[in-house]
Amino acid sequence: MNLCRKNECEERHSKNLALLMDISSSITPGGDLKELIPRILELIEMTMNIKRGMVTIHNREISKIIVSSSVGMSNEEISKGIYKIGEGITGKVVESGEPIVIADITKDSRFLNKTGYITQGMNRAFICVPVKNTREVIGTLAIDKEYEDSFFMENDLRILTIISTMISRAVNLHQAICEEETLAAENNRLQESLEEKYHPGNIIGNSGIMRNLYNMIMKISTTNSTALIFGESGSGKELVAKAIHYSSDRATKPFVTFNCAALPESLIESELFGHGKGSFTGAIADKKGKFEVANGGSIFLDEVGELTPAAQSKLLRVLQEREIEKVGTNEQIKVDVRVIAATHRDLLKLVDEGSFRLDLYYRLNVFPINVPPLRERKTDIPLLVDLFIKKYSEFGNNRVSRISTPAIDMLMSYHWPGNVRELENCIERAVILADDEVIHSYHLPPSLQTIGKITDAESGKLQRNLDIVEYELIIEEFKRTKGSIKKASENLGITYRQLGIRVEKYEIDLEKFKR
Repeated sequence: MNLCRKNECEERHSKNLALLMDISSSITPGGDLKELIPRILELIEMTMNIKRGMVTIHNREISKIIVSSSVGMSNEEISKGIYKIGEGITGKVVESGEPIVIADITKDSRFLNKTGYITQGMNRAFICVPVKNTREVIGTLAIDKEYEDSFFMENDLRILTIISTMISRAVNLHQAICEEETLAAENNRLQESLEEKYHPGNIIGNSGIMRNLYNMIMKISTTNSTALIFGESGSGKELVAKAIHYSSDRATKPFVTFNCAALPESLIESELFGHGKGSFTGAIADKKGKFEVANGGSIFLDEVGELTPAAQSKLLRVLQEREIEKVGTNEQIKVDVRVIAATHRDLLKLVDEGSFRLDLYYRLNVFPINVPPLRERKTDIPLLVDLFIKKYSEFGNNRVSRISTPAIDMLMSYHWPGNVRELENCIERAVILADDEVIHSYHLPPSLQTIGKITDAESGKLQRNLDIVEYELIIEEFKRTKGSIKKASENLGITYRQLGIRVEKYEIDLEKFKR
């Protein structure tokens, strides 16, 4: 090889390498193919000194191969550049999936010159390579160019083959993103459909046990039957009662709440059924009771197991006769009220003890509903956490946007004796303490902060808090490095062995991050 040709080869090699790097940097996740393909052709035109270039696509709906983007071609020429499978060089490349190189397009009958661009005497070569996805040929990349040496023609074929592979990967990436977006949109549509059918707007949760609850709410809402809600304190019994009322045809009527354990025995009957003027000391005027106020709507009797025997007797009369009698009067007042009662106690046990009427129990227990405790629906915790973060970030001055993985792991591991109410209080506290828009594990109450083999009994308060911060940093690093101990240890500035000891200490499952 003479010195001139050697220098020319080195120059071409340098230019082609720069071309490939420029194209590679242009391909980004989520990039617009309508902008990317013309950009690639412009780079090819500037670097390879081509006369014309085009990218075609195989449109399977019309069974035609059409020009998607081009350089050096007029609109009229583009409109003529339509091929069938097997027709011309372009059609044959799509059909076979193999590249075709023609040294002189004026002397090869396979080149159809459909655009009318080539005239006799032109010394042009034509290179056409397939663009494939994982299953099939989806189009072609083609150029025509003047060559003085066939050696450079073969070199350009290799470069164009590499570029076509890069284009195909960009197309695959684009399709994957589109499919993911389509799937996400479909999931959202299905989710909204399910929520519209089963999910009362005031209750958060998508677990199976909660869907059963939504189904129960839907069924009772279409009737006027009495409902009895069982559930632990803080589990959301009042939210269920509201969902029943506001999903029923009584939604525009009053919803009245009464806590049977909140008032002294002497005032309960007066509050529930009202009283007449002068019926007792301080009764200076007639007063409507909760039942009369709720007429046409619903009344929610929370902690119904705490009612006094006298109040139980009057409540039984309301359920049987649909009428009330005010304290200190003989007046009978008809009421149309749906009764929704709730308790965290075992009413049958209270019946056995003689503190609750059996006939009242049967009157209330027409449609029993059990509200699950939070520990039985832990998959709903992330949804609840997001809701409470948004709520208290808007309410306060801290703009918290998310919760860290170690923190959510702690929440998922805790047994939640106080249920949703305890979780809400926990997140409110964490939002106040957070100072970097993220709730970390050390912002959570001490009762939640047990990690791996670490317990309060095994370490002092200072060491426990240090362990929690260390655990948080390690978990975040494993998230970034996809569970690589080598990379994580380098980023954390400790040895592989030191990090391995901590993985064992905190019982960290690396496979979770690798997946």
